[in-house]
Amino acid sequence: MNTPVLADFSYDPFDPAVMADPLPYYRVLRDEHPVYYVEKWDTYALSRFSDIWRVLEINDGTFVASEGTLPAATVLAKHNAGPVPDPPLHPMPFHANFDAPIYDGVRRCTSGQFRPKPVAELADRIRELANERLDELLPRGSFDLTQDYGGIVAASVVCELLGLPVDLAPEVLGTVNAGSLAEPGSGVEVANARPGYLEYLVPIVARRRAEGADGGLPVADSLINYRLPDGSAFTDIEAATQMLGVFIGGTETVPKIVAHGLWELSRRPDQLAAVHADLDANVPKAREEMIRYCAPAQWFARTLREPFTLHDTTIEPGQRIITLLASANRDEREYPDPDEFVWDRPIERLLAFGRGQHFCLGVHLARLEIAIMVSEWLKRVPDYRILGDAASRPPSSFQWGWNSVPVEVPVEV
Repeated sequence: MNTPVLADFSYDPFDPAVMADPLPYYRVLRDEHPVYYVEKWDTYALSRFSDIWRVLEINDGTFVASEGTLPAATVLAKHNAGPVPDPPLHPMPFHANFDAPIYDGVRRCTSGQFRPKPVAELADRIRELANERLDELLPRGSFDLTQDYGGIVAASVVCELLGLPVDLAPEVLGTVNAGSLAEPGSGVEVANARPGYLEYLVPIVARRRAEGADGGLPVADSLINYRLPDGSAFTDIEAATQMLGVFIGGTETVPKIVAHGLWELSRRPDQLAAVHADLDANVPKAREEMIRYCAPAQWFARTLREPFTLHDTTIEPGQRIITLLASANRDEREYPDPDEFVWDRPIERLLAFGRGQHFCLGVHLARLEIAIMVSEWLKRVPDYRILGDAASRPPSSFQWGWNSVPVEVPVEV
């Protein structure tokens, strides 16, 4: 426990000291302040698993994302006098800013490729991509586990799903990584990075529109053919904007979980040996603990449209909540000894992918990618050493994940 945190406690998600190591803050919040008011942002932080589980399952319009699920500090700095309406339909922002039915309708355009059956059909290709990377990386003897292995594999999958050449995967990975960075205290200025993202996505939409959008590229074609409740269609930029969730989320989260999870196993030789004993049976168990323990996303926001009372605190329309998913992942009330990594921990409920209306679109793909990348690594790399002193977490008010995990492996002569 961090003594200064206990002695003079305050919490702000944009505080550099918090994001340098948020876990001690989360423990104090859970124990002492389960509904913590951050006056500067007119926002309440929820830190306990059961409270977040309850809040996120409410999809009746009490909690909306009209200010974004990840609003920057500049958005939260404005205090609302009452309920905040949905944004205008045009120019259409990312659909997560809308409530049902618009949110549900647009999400269905992008969700088809991410249902269990289509995802399962990607297994062989993901395995092929993972081994192609290992073929290239292992002879080097040293490389970055996050960027060079998991990052390139995940970005390659995203490229294929969205209709980009796979050889652009390193560029896509670099662009998404840059968009996740934020100077301490500034928040996550995702909007500033979107032009860089859209340079990849708008040409895809324009090409598919010209080719007839006949369903050959499901995500883009569905968005082109979708009609909003007023009968209007998306422009190329608007359709491309709806693809950001796949472009960003599919690229940045899985590599951090894979690299960090393999690092935790390497620290515990007995657990690593246990997983090795039966990879097919044991990697899926270890994967769930990796997700709980290593998922980099810290929080997501909602804005109130109706009063809501929790722990005798009433949150009013126009005020916000941030659901601290990373705190929920370490809640002693849900997980015994939560700060310990236990490869076969029984996990009945998990919040790392969210819950309710905004549950992660790519959850099935993420689970598949993590399992395959971990399995293929352990099949081919029985001995590896993480260079922990050289690993790094770059500044961000939203992500607390290992962006760089250098690793050394034996090189066969």
